[in-house]
Amino acid sequence: MLNIMKRASNTSTGPRGFSLAEVLAALVIAAMVLVTVLGIYSRAESCSAAITRRLDNSRMPSEVLQRIAEDLDRIIISDTTTKITFKNKFENGFPTAQLAILKTIVDARSKSKMVEHIIWQTNYDYDTDGLVLYRQRISEIGLLEDKLLDEGRESWEQGLFVPICTGVTFFKIQAVKDGEPVDKWSGQVPPGIEVTISFAEPFKTLDNTLDVPDEQKCTRVIAIDRARKLKFKIAPKEQEKSKTISELPGILETPDETMSNPPGTSEPKSGTMGSPPGRLQPKSGTMSNLPGRLKTKREK
Repeated sequence: MLNIMKRASNTSTGPRGFSLAEVLAALVIAAMVLVTVLGIYSRAESCSAAITRRLDNSRMPSEVLQRIAEDLDRIIISDTTTKITFKNKFENGFPTAQLAILKTIVDARSKSKMVEHIIWQTNYDYDTDGLVLYRQRISEIGLLEDKLLDEGRESWEQGLFVPICTGVTFFKIQAVKDGEPVDKWSGQVPPGIEVTISFAEPFKTLDNTLDVPDEQKCTRVIAIDRARKLKFKIAPKEQEKSKTISELPGILETPDETMSNPPGTSEPKSGTMGSPPGRLQPKSGTMSNLPGRLKTKREK
């Protein structure tokens, strides 16, 4: 009876369990696989973030410059009712600028009213340790820029500075006049405006200000009043230039003409008075007039 009970206890009908060594080995393998997968995922995420950052850095400046160009093209007309004011300065070492576009009209009562007043400017943000680009638009006659968005706003809400983007490290505005850049402008519309912006990492210069490498700056020159009359001048062709030079009298001297006029003599040589200037004379006629020429054997 006792033997039967021992046999029954030794034979188990349930599944056999894992040993401690097998469990530890499985945990080690699983941990190694998990670490490898997480490393690959982290590397792929960092590469994706770098690519996205590069695309944003190249796309954001273009979008900002395009928006500024649209504001200039929309309200600027070559008359005395549009004025532009901009200035550049340094704020906490960062190059900042402010651009103001003012468009006015005169009503029936000879009173000046502001049609649109747009301001683009950057300010230093202590939280991000960088510049924030803002835009403000005001209209006294109730001109809406976007009916869907501006129609439900209050009058005081339309004069607020709206943040466009953050992380700006360089923002500069210059006027192009007579081919030279001007850092400050106030008055009538200049011939062109040059806007430069960058989101790259700045470096400190010798004068304790911050700057960005030139290859990482995005610059756009915006032409004002593109419909103005341009005066074009057609340059002469190369063949016409050479033909004009060859027709000028006495311009080119040939070696034969130089030999026919030895130094110390001012009298014209024979055979050259009746010929037009610049015409080559025959070699025999000019050589015979040289003083002290050598005689041939026949002449001797």
